[in-house]
Amino acid sequence: MEPESAVTTCYRHPRVECHVRCVRCERYICPDCMREASVGHQCPDCVREGARSVRQARTLVGGRVSVVPVVTYALIALNVLAYLAEVVRPEVVDRFAMLGAGLLGPDGGHYVWTQPYPADFTPEGVVGGEWYRLLTGAFLHLPPTEGTFGVLHVLMNMAVLWNLGRVVEPMLGRIHHLALYLLSALGGSVLVLLLAPSDPTVGASGALFGVGAAYYVVSRRVGADMREVNRYMTGLLLWLVVSAYFTSWQGHLGGLLAGGLVALAFAWAPRDGRRVLVQAGACAGLVVLLAVLAAVKVSDLTGGGIPQ
Repeated sequence: MEPESAVTTCYRHPRVECHVRCVRCERYICPDCMREASVGHQCPDCVREGARSVRQARTLVGGRVSVVPVVTYALIALNVLAYLAEVVRPEVVDRFAMLGAGLLGPDGGHYVWTQPYPADFTPEGVVGGEWYRLLTGAFLHLPPTEGTFGVLHVLMNMAVLWNLGRVVEPMLGRIHHLALYLLSALGGSVLVLLLAPSDPTVGASGALFGVGAAYYVVSRRVGADMREVNRYMTGLLLWLVVSAYFTSWQGHLGGLLAGGLVALAFAWAPRDGRRVLVQAGACAGLVVLLAVLAAVKVSDLTGGGIPQ
């Protein structure tokens, strides 16, 4: 009678002879399946199981740590695509720019809002029920041949987003960064609606001012060296004042205030089970506040009727 074979094989590759066991499950593993551990080797299944049980690192505000600023890159891509769309079809700007109140004449021309308006004119902008303009305007920029800057408008804003977003997004996490950006853009548009409803505005500047405010707030929260941060904020506030002569300072200021409020809620929310609830509640509360302010302004502009 022949003795029983003592050959051992890999549990994942039965045809491969091996003599090493996984230190966790003690199954035999071949060199292709060996994963180096602090002591000995583990099999792929045990490595995956261990990874699931390891607590994931979080940012200061509770977001997932991400090395690659995916949201920043995606926002830049959206802005660039929107700019290409408006270059190909210039009417995109008239259709989607932030505009609180305007009139579309029977000749297809755009006119300053007045109430009451002639019967053959049509309201356009937020007063015409185009509420989406509160966000879409933040993804458009001045056409190449218009305004003070032309194509420099989108180039400068995207350069700021590239440099600032790659710093702030890892501090917040992707979801928090996206929420901050969109709420800052919304805050800028609402202040434009409140203070300059007849001025069509475009640009990501309001959202960028909000991201800049978050940079300051979170840096203070983590105890960072504030010298560089203070220099940046001084330049940002100086630009807010200087740009008031040729850009929408209302959009800049609104984005700065909204972004600052969101960042405060993110950074100072309690670090326990209530954190997500407090942060989400603060964002929802800001949206409600902005919606109420916008609705009241539209009601005032239209004499009490809020378009649907």
